[in-house]
Amino acid sequence: MSLRGLLQNFGLKIGAMSRGRYDMRVRELVEGNAMLEAATTPLLKSRAALRQELANLEREVRGLAKNDPVCRLLMTMPGIGAVIALTFKSAVDDPSRFRSSKRVGAWVGLTPSRHQSGERDIIDGITKAGDVNLRRALCQAATVMLHRGRPSWLRTWAAHVAKRRGNKRAMVALARRIGVILHRMWRDGNEFNHATPPIVGGI
Repeated sequence: MSLRGLLQNFGLKIGAMSRGRYDMRVRELVEGNAMLEAATTPLLKSRAALRQELANLEREVRGLAKNDPVCRLLMTMPGIGAVIALTFKSAVDDPSRFRSSKRVGAWVGLTPSRHQSGERDIIDGITKAGDVNLRRALCQAATVMLHRGRPSWLRTWAAHVAKRRGNKRAMVALARRIGVILHRMWRDGNEFNHATPPIVGGI
């Protein structure tokens, strides 16, 4: 963003660019302008260093998930990568703390809030209780599954919800159901079945 902002001040636009061509595009734009070359070179070096550190961290995270049997199990569900699997495992910690898998959705704050007073009974947005990082991770998994996930009964279910109630509500409903199913998978030791929904009470 710093590089884009700097170049925009001089009427230069980087535009949509793949990661591999970003540096080359910046150098093309500033070529021949000594001041801009001096300003952008250290920023490009810092960007390259940060990207390398990020790649190292991602390798470490993937290694942790790969070596953990619970994470490997959770990652059989579409949209669940190493970061989300590790986040879910660390947040839940012990699956036996929930008597029913259905309680995971409420615990992570993905159920509608309800306000009752006298004759009024108002159902509002989600409660946003519990672990905010886990809630974000489940929402991210739901977004990936809705738009880029491989075909499965769960993605089909979410698509039907989206048609009836809109994409935003479908994403929240899917995130909640993902959390519930992940807990059930962990508790029972079963991989995700793409073709058939689990037959469980409480989901």
